[in-house]
This record gives sequence, C-alpha cells and structure tokens, in this order.
Amino acid sequence: MVEEEAKSLPMELSEKGGVENNGFVQNEAFDDKETDTSSQEEMPKTCFVDVDPVATEEPALKPYAGMPKEVLLKFSSQARYRVTREILFWLVIAAALVLVCATIVIIALSPKCLDWWQASPIYQIYPRSFKDSNMDGNGDLKGIQEKLDHITYLNIKTIWITSFYKSPLKDLGYGAEDFYDIDPMFGSMSDFENLLAAIHDRGLKVIMDLIPNHTSDKHPWFQLSRNRTGKYTDYYIWQDCVQAAGLVTPPNNWVSVFGSSSWQFDDVRKQCYFHQFGKEQPDLNFRNLAVQQEIHDIIKFWLGKGIDGFSFSAVKFLLEATHLRDEPQVNKSQSPESITAYSQLYHDYTTTQVGMHDIIRTFRQTMNQFSSEPGRYRFMGSDGDEKQDIEATMMYYGTTFIQETDFPFNFNLINMKNLSGNSIFEAVNLWMKNMPAGKWPNWVVGSPNTARISSRIGKEYVNVINMLLLTLPGTPVTYYGEEIGMENIASENVSEERIKFHRVVTFPEKSPMQWDGKVNAGFTEGNSSWLPVNADYPSVNVEIQMTWSNSTLNLYRELALLRSNELPIHRGWMCYIWHDSNVFVYVRELDGLDRAFMMVLNFGQESTTDLKAVVPSLPSEAIIRLSTNFSNAGKAVNTRLIKTEMGEGLVLEYKTAKPVHTMEAFQGNCFVAEKACYSSAFNLLYVNC
Repeated sequence: MVEEEAKSLPMELSEKGGVENNGFVQNEAFDDKETDTSSQEEMPKTCFVDVDPVATEEPALKPYAGMPKEVLLKFSSQARYRVTREILFWLVIAAALVLVCATIVIIALSPKCLDWWQASPIYQIYPRSFKDSNMDGNGDLKGIQEKLDHITYLNIKTIWITSFYKSPLKDLGYGAEDFYDIDPMFGSMSDFENLLAAIHDRGLKVIMDLIPNHTSDKHPWFQLSRNRTGKYTDYYIWQDCVQAAGLVTPPNNWVSVFGSSSWQFDDVRKQCYFHQFGKEQPDLNFRNLAVQQEIHDIIKFWLGKGIDGFSFSAVKFLLEATHLRDEPQVNKSQSPESITAYSQLYHDYTTTQVGMHDIIRTFRQTMNQFSSEPGRYRFMGSDGDEKQDIEATMMYYGTTFIQETDFPFNFNLINMKNLSGNSIFEAVNLWMKNMPAGKWPNWVVGSPNTARISSRIGKEYVNVINMLLLTLPGTPVTYYGEEIGMENIASENVSEERIKFHRVVTFPEKSPMQWDGKVNAGFTEGNSSWLPVNADYPSVNVEIQMTWSNSTLNLYRELALLRSNELPIHRGWMCYIWHDSNVFVYVRELDGLDRAFMMVLNFGQESTTDLKAVVPSLPSEAIIRLSTNFSNAGKAVNTRLIKTEMGEGLVLEYKTAKPVHTMEAFQGNCFVAEKACYSSAFNLLYVNC
C-alpha cells in the first residue's frame, strides 16, 4: 500500500503544476554497490513540489538608515520623495534671499556707528606732571603706563598726551629739537612703544600733539638754514633787517604772541628770522614745499608707530603774508613805537592766511592713508581757536566734500568772561548753531594753558561743570586732575629759579597730579617734584575720593558711565528749554525711545524753576538719575517746582510720548549731530525716522 502511494505521488504533484527542484536529482555516478536494485525500484530523477507563485515575488524594500547609494537611488526618484526635496530646496533659497534682503535693509537703514573719538571722553595728560616713575621729580611715559588703570576706572577710552618730543623745553616742549625722538626727561622710544602697547592692550586709544608751525632753534634744520646749507636755506622765514649801534630795525611792526617784535637778528646769517612765539622758536617756511613734505614724513613716522591720532597746534600761524606790510593797530592813536603787546594789533597778515587750510587738508590726506584698516581710523583735531570769529573756527571742519579736521577743539566754555546760566547757554548755543550740518561737536573745560575750573570759576562749580561736559552732545575733553577738582598752585609757591621764559603764566595749572595723601601726593617717590604739589592734596586726591560716595571723582565716573550707556545722551537730540541768570536746562532725547533726560544745572544762586509751565507735556514728576549730591539719586521731583542750590546739577529721567524736539515751539532750540531712531520692536537703531 505504501509502495503504491509512493509511486503515485510524483504523478499527483506533477498534475498539480509543481515546481521542479533539481536539488533532488540523483547523481548518475552513484556507486551501484550502494544501491540495492533487487529490493527497490529505480529512484526518479526529478521531484516536483507544489509552491504558490505569488510567494516567489521579491519582498518590498523600505528606506532604512545607512542604506547604500544603489538602494537610495531607487527611492529618490519616487514622486513623494522628489517633491518633498524640491519644496525644501526652494524654501532654503527663499529663506536665504529673505535673510540677504533683511541684512541689506538693516545696513541701509542703520545709522553710522560712532567712531572711537566720538564714543568716549578724551583725557588730556601733561606728561611732566602726571606720574614720576624714576624719582627725578618729573613725570614720564613709564609713569603714564603705571596709571592706566585710573583711565579705565573713569570709563574713558581715549588719552591725549601733550608734547614729549626732544626739546630744550624753552616753552615746555612746544619747540621740538627732534620730531623723531623722545625727550630724555620723559624716557626713551622703547618706553613709548611699551606705553603704546599697554594702551592698546586695554582697548584704549592715544592721541599726541604735533606743532608744525615752528621748531626749536636747536633743531638741525635751523642750524643748517642759518648757514645757508643746501635745501635748508629757505626752511625758515628770513628777511634783511637793519642793525645799527646794537639796535635792530625789524622789517615791519609784527609782534609775537609773547610780546615784542617777532623778528630776531641772527649773528650767523646776518638776517632776521621770524618767530610767532619765543625767539627760541623760529617759524618754518610753509611756502616751501620741502618743509611741507618734512611734516608729512613726521606724520607718517608716528602713525607707523601705531598712534591713533594727532592734535595739531598753532596751525593758524602756518602762513604769513609775503608783502610784509605793517599790521593794523587796534588803537590808531597809539604811537607805533610803543606797540609791544600782541593784543595791540589786528593780526590780518600773520594768521589764517589764504592757503593755510589747503595745507591742513593735505595733512588729513596723509592721515587717511593710515585709516583704511577697519577699526583703525586716525583722528585729527586742531586748536583753531578764533575767539572773535566763530565762522573762521568752523572752517577747520572742512566742507561737505573736502575733509579737514574731525573737529577743531572748542574752548567756548573756557573763554567765558563770567559764569551764569545765560553765559553757559550762549557758549553752547554759539557752537551748535554755527557748526556745519552733520559735524560732531566737542567741549573743553580745561587745558595746560588755562586756569583750572576750581581756580577760574570756583570749586563749588566743579561738579556741575563736569555734569555739563559729560551730558552735552559731542566729545568731552577733560584735563588731568579736573576729575578730582584740583586747583592751581599759588604763584608764590613757585621759586624764581623755576620761572623761566614766560613760564610764570603757564605753571599754576600744571602742578603734579594728586594721587594720594602721601608725601608729594604720590606723584613721585623722590625728594621733590619739578613743581610744588598743591597744599590741598591730603583731601583732594584720587585715593581718598575713591572711598567717598559723594566725591567729585565718583560723580565724574558715574556721569561717564551714564553717557556711554544711555542712547539719548550718547547720540540723541539736545533741546534747550530754559536758561536764566542762575540755571541752564536742556533735554536729551532719541526718536522712538519714550525715555528722556533733562539736565537742570545751576551756575548761579539758589533757584526754583517751573519747567512744567515751559513744556506743558512734561510729566508732573521726574526721577533724579544723578545729582551732584549723590544722596538725592532716585528721588522724585515735581517738575513745577524744581529747586537747585548754587552749583547743583540734576540729571532727571522721565517718560514722554511727545519729545520736545518734535514741538514747533522748540524747533530753533534743538540740535542733533548723528541722527538715529530707536526701534523697540527690533531693539536696533535706524536712520529714516
């Protein structure tokens, strides 16, 4: 039975359409000995198995991580993957275009960033009086380096070092013997390079003086010129003059700034040379192009060293009239022979001559060659102080198309004849209303040639002057020591042997910096200093004022910080809203920002002011952000009744939806230098308000 079933099985499988499986084919070479042919029938050569054809199809693949390229390509061409990929591609392109367009719009609408010389106050240092590092009684470059932390403590980023060229010091270093070297009193070129590196390491900038008008009579150029040597023959201004019986008859009536004739006879050349200042400081001949090139080479040398800018001094004296006519007398009835003072003549032929500004503009062009590197703009300032002619001063800014200085230093606040709210307003307004559109203002309240604030107008006004300085638009310039309220030294403290060559009038404001209460105020560890230290140094010094919350030093520091942190004060509008004999009041605002600041500064006697009546849109109350009396900070004041004591200053903060500069009544009282608007939605500045 079993045998019959086995015989019929292949037939049944075949009839059912089985699949041949050759794996079961018998080997034809199989050994007959191993096959029992007598007991079983011959084995079939093929075997058929019944299998469903559908089951033989290749299973569907799905995407998986790490699939090879061959597998990936099978899926990439499918519609569902191709469409998704194309959508993502165009989304990325669209997003990139939007980002590029947004960047272009932001750049186009963004205001110009303030440069370093605009963003920070400038701190002016007279190096001989700042810090002595070698105990010889004279300040030096290493001493400045030792005290750089003081600069950063004040939140100041720019240092201006007055002249330190090699010099006989006949006029305190303003007549250079060598423009390419450091006077040994101040150190060496290596000391300067170390100081420069230390300044830049702290993120600070440094400006130095350059006085191109004249040199020392010890300068090699002058020695060669007086001997008529080659090209140097005409490096200075020489004229024939008559000498008889020991008396010299000069070519004309021109008088030097220091008094007496500006012509000096030279025994070597047997001619007179011209000097606008002391006889030891002969004027260079700037009508000689070789002289101009010498100054350009000096500029390149120091810019190549890495300095960040120059203050050009005495530039209005660069040229003189070639006709040599007598200058007009102020008092026409005065005997010409009796004229010896500079103030007795109108200096029509010895200052601000035609072509002078062209020379200064060439200096600017040379400096621009070093300003192409990003972040390394080279600043150029000048002392173009035309006291009687504000329009002449403004010419130092250049024109819309021709750049000259970044700004001429503004001495209006120094030149005031009396102090009051009205005089402060007049000094500020004079500059702002005459300054060319788009230019940047600046304010100077002290210098090496001017009495200190405390001595000039009174120590009770030091804090309010500093508050004015640091809240006006533009760049403030602070002379060393004014941040602690230093005073002039009394002239009787200066011994006779120290009074040489006109120095008696320039000494008092150059007394040594008062660092602490130790001997010599910490200026020197030597036995004495080149000038006496002011007797008030035990209470007026940096160390002790750092510990007083209400000190002049800490107020200055807080004001500098406020200026750098608050956009309305940093670069916003300024509008005068009130001034009288006692107070000067102005606001600082920025378009798009609802916060504003109002400065109420007292330069007279105790006063009460109703500012709400002047500006009805003012809120009823404002908060004291800073005060010359620190204890008042944070208090609220009634804007209808703002009381200030003599010399008191208030920085008030308030919110408003209607800025003063948008009001028609104040249109003539508002100014802005670098206009910008604030977007609270994007937290950025833009220009098209």
